Amino acid sequence: MPSLDIVSKLNFAELDNAINNAKKAVMARFDFRGSHTEIELVKEGEKKEQGIKLVAADESKMKGLKEMFESACMKRGILPRSFDWGEVEPALAGNVKCQAKIRNGIPQDKAKEMVKMIKDTKMKVQASIQGDEIRISGKQIDDLQSVMAMLQKADLELPLQFVNMKRD
Repeated sequence: MPSLDIVSKLNFAELDNAINNAKKAVMARFDFRGSHTEIELVKEGEKKEQGIKLVAADESKMKGLKEMFESACMKRGILPRSFDWGEVEPALAGNVKCQAKIRNGIPQDKAKEMVKMIKDTKMKVQASIQGDEIRISGKQIDDLQSVMAMLQKADLELPLQFVNMKRD
């Protein structure tokens, strides 16, 4: 029986490349010369990336820095909805900071919502939640492709990938 897994995973190597590209873009921009800016990956524990931290001299530079970072991410194939941006807050020495959590994995409530959407279509597929991913199986591969198209059109605020497609 054909099956596939629906996941929401971030490629951290590409994220690292996007951060480096954004840093280069900041260095090349005239309006950022001489001002304090930072883009860094915030880690919590060993090998566990938790978020992105941006620091800029003022709010207008923060807006430009965030746009450059998101543009670098898009060029590397990382969707902007992979990040949950926080508020811009004051930081040390008159700077401002902003942190973003990285969305990695499908949260339980979103997974239940997606399974309900799939079951409401009345297609002959089975959906099951397995940790932070969803497995879809059905008798025909066309049904699986219809589910993929339906989930891509739905506004779920998650970057979804469809992996491990098996054609038994």
